[in-house]
Amino acid sequence: MPRKARIDAPGALHHIIVRGIERRKVFMDDDDRDGFIDRLGGILTETGTRCFAWALIPNHFHLLLQSGDVPIATVMRRLLTGHAVSFNRRHRRTGHLFQNRYKSILCQEDPYLLELVRYIHLNPLRARLVADPDELEAFHYCGHGTVLGNHEHHWQDAGEVLRRFGKRRETARQRYRQFVQKGVNQGRRKDLTGGGLIRSAGGWESVEALSAMDGHEKSDERILGSGEFVESILAEHQEALERRYALKAEGMSVDKVAERVAQILDMPVARVWSPGKQRELVRARSLLCCWAVRELGESMAAMARRLGISAVAVGYAVQRGEKIIAKEGMKLGS
Repeated sequence: MPRKARIDAPGALHHIIVRGIERRKVFMDDDDRDGFIDRLGGILTETGTRCFAWALIPNHFHLLLQSGDVPIATVMRRLLTGHAVSFNRRHRRTGHLFQNRYKSILCQEDPYLLELVRYIHLNPLRARLVADPDELEAFHYCGHGTVLGNHEHHWQDAGEVLRRFGKRRETARQRYRQFVQKGVNQGRRKDLTGGGLIRSAGGWESVEALSAMDGHEKSDERILGSGEFVESILAEHQEALERRYALKAEGMSVDKVAERVAQILDMPVARVWSPGKQRELVRARSLLCCWAVRELGESMAAMARRLGISAVAVGYAVQRGEKIIAKEGMKLGS
């Protein structure tokens, strides 16, 4: 069966799991881990992606990220490619480092954000990289110590986690510490790593956390949340796909989008593709990127190649374009 498309949108919460190929190590030493953390922090900051939790295990890692205006796929491509190149160079190896596609589960923020933060931050303890919760607090390669103020990573949003435990920082940290300790004996939770649902011979069935709800729960292995949440996400995703298919059926393409932008802004099509920081060029590029990415589903990487800019710059152009379109009521169709 073909792989299902990833689901993403600005503000979406993702539990990401990346494993080494054939369960091999993706971090051999602290230099690997430190380099990865530096790269991760730089990419998250540059792309406006929020990180609530993370943990590095020798043969895999977990991230809990919230999309900004740059898709998670772009963030992860940069992160994984950069680490693989660095790792292979350092250890004089060739070939793939990671196992297939990384796993990305779109999550319902409430009630799962704190559950996922706890689960991810307890990974080093479950993997026996540390002996007890006290050692976990001092462990450098996990976000737990950052939430407790023992380490500083400006790109990790520890404040958002603590806000859910109280207004006073020290009180919130103590309550967070107690919350994490209560999860020590829970072990590996498939409900938090398999799209919130457990595969059975009869298909998909609700996990224990949702068992109190009556009736059939809509399910999808890409999404962790209640049946209502899954249905709403899939409906939005389907609506976008239907719009995209309709536009393509009408012959709409990226080049046609450029023609539409030129028509609206009363400029030659060649100007739409021109580099430059003049107001009219930035405006044209913003509309082009926004409609190509949001309406046609063109990847930011593809648009970056055509425009001769970075994928991150395309992401910012999409953001600007959305504001222009909303403010002025523009439409792609004539």
